[in-house]
Amino acid sequence: MGRWGIVTLAAVAAVATACSPSAADDATGDETTTSTTRTPRITDDSGRPPVTFDPCYDIPDDVMNAAGYDAAKKEVADMPMGTHTFLGCTYKKEDLVPGVRRGYSLNILSGNVSLDEELKKNGHVATSATINGRSALLEVGPENRDACTYVLQTDFGVVFVTRLYNTDHPGPAPQSEWCAGMEEFVGSIEPHIAN
Repeated sequence: MGRWGIVTLAAVAAVATACSPSAADDATGDETTTSTTRTPRITDDSGRPPVTFDPCYDIPDDVMNAAGYDAAKKEVADMPMGTHTFLGCTYKKEDLVPGVRRGYSLNILSGNVSLDEELKKNGHVATSATINGRSALLEVGPENRDACTYVLQTDFGVVFVTRLYNTDHPGPAPQSEWCAGMEEFVGSIEPHIAN
């Protein structure tokens, strides 16, 4: 797994230590609209483009709630790194099916690395994809069991959408379940992603 893949999974694991965006300001996702002139919350000194899509603020809460994620409990999970920047947002979907799954953890991570860089790092688990006409990668691999990641190309870099299937039994979920429904879900949030 490449460094950015580790970053993505680390963001999912760091949900408990992140702060809620509602504590950062009083705007909800329903009141905030996508803006091409947004001033990024975090910048780096790399010379790479600024990350202009903020997953916690630019995806309307009603879109996430409709998908079964509790937007009131979303949490900021940013990762400034000096050489590149990631703005992240984590969500949980607690749809317990006893003996099957406890639900899902979701991380949406917007970063100023290119789709080509991501392909070079994780090409061994990536296949080309398209979401609503936008170039993307689908990443599924045995080293990230129970995880499904779509990586969408943007003008500033990429947006990772990683879902972790939380089993309610010992061992992994069947690989056929890792990405079940993900393409449709990613298609529902894609229109809110800045180019």
